[in-house]
Amino acid sequence: TITKHLQDCIWLASSSQAKPHTNPLRCSTGNTVIIKSVHHFRLHNERDILTRFQDRTAFPRPLLDEIIEPNDAPAIVLKYLQDHLLNGSSSRKLTKPEIKYVAKRVLQALDVLHRDGFVHTDIKPDNILVNYSSGGDETIRFTDIQLADCGNTVPATSGHAKDGDLIGAPIWRSPEAQLRISWGTPTDIWSFGAMLITLIYGEDFFIFKPDVPADHEEYEMKILARQCQFFGPFPVSYQEIAPVATLHVLMQVMRSLGGKQRPFARISEAEVSKEDKEFIIKIMKLDPRERPSAQELLDDEWFQST
Repeated sequence: TITKHLQDCIWLASSSQAKPHTNPLRCSTGNTVIIKSVHHFRLHNERDILTRFQDRTAFPRPLLDEIIEPNDAPAIVLKYLQDHLLNGSSSRKLTKPEIKYVAKRVLQALDVLHRDGFVHTDIKPDNILVNYSSGGDETIRFTDIQLADCGNTVPATSGHAKDGDLIGAPIWRSPEAQLRISWGTPTDIWSFGAMLITLIYGEDFFIFKPDVPADHEEYEMKILARQCQFFGPFPVSYQEIAPVATLHVLMQVMRSLGGKQRPFARISEAEVSKEDKEFIIKIMKLDPRERPSAQELLDDEWFQST
């Protein structure tokens, strides 16, 4: 039963009675679920990605069922979670244990995708879904953390990746994707790092958000400038991965800073702890080839301390 239209092509529903196409073990009576329905390749792609990976890790939001009606758009039934992390972190800053709890589960989901050569392409807080614990005295207020919106997940060997197709939201997008050069699994690692910075700071802080509106002609260039300002300069090694025209753009970006660098490494420990800062710096490498893998980050000592 459809109970609410959430946004374009997405509905909240209750599986109040079994239908011939439902799996009663997965979609039990009274469960609240999400239904996505549209004639679009992204829906089929999300179904295929979840079918491939959800039995190998608990951290993508699972596919519960598929609805196929002759005269209607195809639909998939997904697990319902109460909120997303952008709301969760805006309403109350995450504690250090909560940040690590979230980070570990996102990396575990990415590790499974990346091992098979797939790129999520849209890692950001509003694509990390959460359920809240019911009690008030838990150290961590989340009971579930799951990665959503796998409709744009593609192989790193695909034409989309090799051609540098534009992906994700600009403030979370990696430098190589921003520059429209080839990207792969490291682009997810950059986006994860940008998200982690937001979680550490809280209060709707977005480190790469420029001082102009999103429709401004220099919006994306200013994001590149902020990436360079905090984690630059762009290394000489970019000559190996970027065409000459792109290198000219990078030179223009670096000149626009006029020496106004704000290295993340120099941020005070009153602002970001030493261990958090060291972990972030390992992740936020402008050259994608220098970024650690999801598994390497999971093995990092950052996860060993509380």
